[in-house]
Amino acid sequence: MRVDHDLEAGSGVSVAAMSASDNPIRDAIIRVEDLGKQVISPEGPLLILDAIRFDIAKGESVAVVGASGSGKSTLLGLLAGLDAPSRGRVWLAGVDLNGLDEDGRALLRAQRVGFVFQSFQLLTGLTALENVMLPLELAGQVDARRQALELLERVGLQARARHYPAQLSGGEQQRVAIARAFAGNPDVLFADEPTGNLDQKTGHRIIELLFTLNREQGATLILVTHDPELAAYCDRILELDDGRLSERLKPRPSGA
Repeated sequence: MRVDHDLEAGSGVSVAAMSASDNPIRDAIIRVEDLGKQVISPEGPLLILDAIRFDIAKGESVAVVGASGSGKSTLLGLLAGLDAPSRGRVWLAGVDLNGLDEDGRALLRAQRVGFVFQSFQLLTGLTALENVMLPLELAGQVDARRQALELLERVGLQARARHYPAQLSGGEQQRVAIARAFAGNPDVLFADEPTGNLDQKTGHRIIELLFTLNREQGATLILVTHDPELAAYCDRILELDDGRLSERLKPRPSGA
């Protein structure tokens, strides 16, 4: 259960107070306007992202592709409010992230966002069940254990619920991570190279699982990948090149 009425940013901006009319595009779950990111390197200022603009509608699946070092993970971090832009704005679930402090962004993520990482990011001292229960308990769910067991069953790991991450294969760890990501029934799911540490066969199974659960729960999926097969599953493909973003046309199905 969300507790939007209790969410107050340190800046005094109430997330709950943001009505649909405050979102520049009502059917957009994410809007990006003139987004830029610059860092200081030993050689001087380095522009990572420049004048990024796009909208993502509720329920869409979007792949962000590009060469290594093109800024894909940086963009993902900005969209999720994990990092602050040098300029521009991001609206996430109708909320202008620039209007929130770090605590406000963290609470918004806890209520609206799920994550799947290349390195799984499971807590090694917790069992598979406890890893999936954690976001549910933090959200105050009284039946966190039941919900977590149901999610582990959906990813085929109920029998491994009491195993620790070190006792699981890479594919099993990623399935636990996916179950955890969907535990809070997020509006937006961010996935950063979710198959990057897996062999091809296991990676294909993870892709199928990720998109099946996403269809069932209706979350908006935004994933960073260098894998063209994974990107092809998405509704749209956005490509980063030298800090600038363009939309890549998906090939038509054969016979279309």
